[in-house]
Amino acid sequence: MNLDLTGKTALVCGSTQGIGRAAAHELALLGANIVLMARNEESLRQTLATLPGTGSHSFLVADFSQPAQVGAAAQQYVAAGHTIHILVNNTGGPPGGPITDATTEAFLSAFQSHLLCNHLLAQAVLPGMKAAGYGRIINIISTSVKQPLKGLGVSNTIRAAVGNWAKTLSLEVAAQGITVNNVLPGATATQRLHSIIDAKQQKTGRPAEELEAEMLHEIPAARFAQPEEVAAAVAFLATPAAAYINGINVPVDGGRTGSL
Repeated sequence: MNLDLTGKTALVCGSTQGIGRAAAHELALLGANIVLMARNEESLRQTLATLPGTGSHSFLVADFSQPAQVGAAAQQYVAAGHTIHILVNNTGGPPGGPITDATTEAFLSAFQSHLLCNHLLAQAVLPGMKAAGYGRIINIISTSVKQPLKGLGVSNTIRAAVGNWAKTLSLEVAAQGITVNNVLPGATATQRLHSIIDAKQQKTGRPAEELEAEMLHEIPAARFAQPEEVAAAVAFLATPAAAYINGINVPVDGGRTGSL
């Protein structure tokens, strides 16, 4: 099985914490050159210093609430003669809450941070992928693509849009050696999970331990995922071994999602 990414360059978004950071680490272990992208330069520098492997690693500063800024950063990078072979689209999820309480501004903000940023990044890197005959676009979304999650109205809506965008793109680029797939994390031990539990605690007044136990009860594996476990799926989809896997959703959720 060919898992070697030596000579390949991966742009990993939201890569200073959580799943994004773990994905950058796993891809570096397989030999890839890593380009981190996030909004905080100091956090990027700290993460850069921790990356393993012998690749040539760097970073780009961009705020995912500003799609034009994200797209411009990627365009400038490739215009300087760099080829991105692997794009990992990943950014923090929208705030929780019932869909009936959601403002139009919340939908627009999430649409920009997720779908529009993904689209602009893909447009920036696709010419290089086509020229190289090798491309992997991997979107870290959510199991809500398959089964909406309670209390995450805006997220459910926007994540589904990203999933359909990705499927459409996968049909258009497959013949050029490029795959587009979605990794769907379940409940993962990240800051995002803690923020969801905190929000539920503030709204209900119930202890955090009780809320965690309720969430774990829905997971057949009876535990939360570690970021590295989700990152392993991302890394595999980026490799030559995954060349014929295209246009799919891969839940990494311990069996929680009820649909096939």
